[in-house]
Amino acid sequence: MSSDLLESLFHPYSPLHDGAVVVQGVRVVAAGCFLPLSRNPELGRKLGTRHRAALGLSEETDAVVLVVSEESGRISLAVAGQMESPLDRGVLRRRLTDLWAGGAAPARGSLLDGLLRRWRIPRKAERHEGA
Repeated sequence: MSSDLLESLFHPYSPLHDGAVVVQGVRVVAAGCFLPLSRNPELGRKLGTRHRAALGLSEETDAVVLVVSEESGRISLAVAGQMESPLDRGVLRRRLTDLWAGGAAPARGSLLDGLLRRWRIPRKAERHEGA
């Protein structure tokens, strides 16, 4: 799997653009998937369908769910029915490393590193400079 592959799946004219991509290990195992929506009545109207689906999947499974806002490009992380957002590059990298690799940092040039650069998720220092 590569960041190019994931980018192509989410291209607006791709037939798989609408829906989720399921990744197991380093392989894309499904694309264009519909996910269960959260039924949490306390969410209110602030979260859209994409974020409700991320929460719903994390409530029903042990999945770690990344969701990208189509409107703002911000990335959120849903784990065990909890949503963390917005995440800068450093925080996202640490959270994913802790969840997947038991604390071992992904190598530079890894898929995660490539996606963080492509999605232009700012480093913490970059975020504060622009604020």
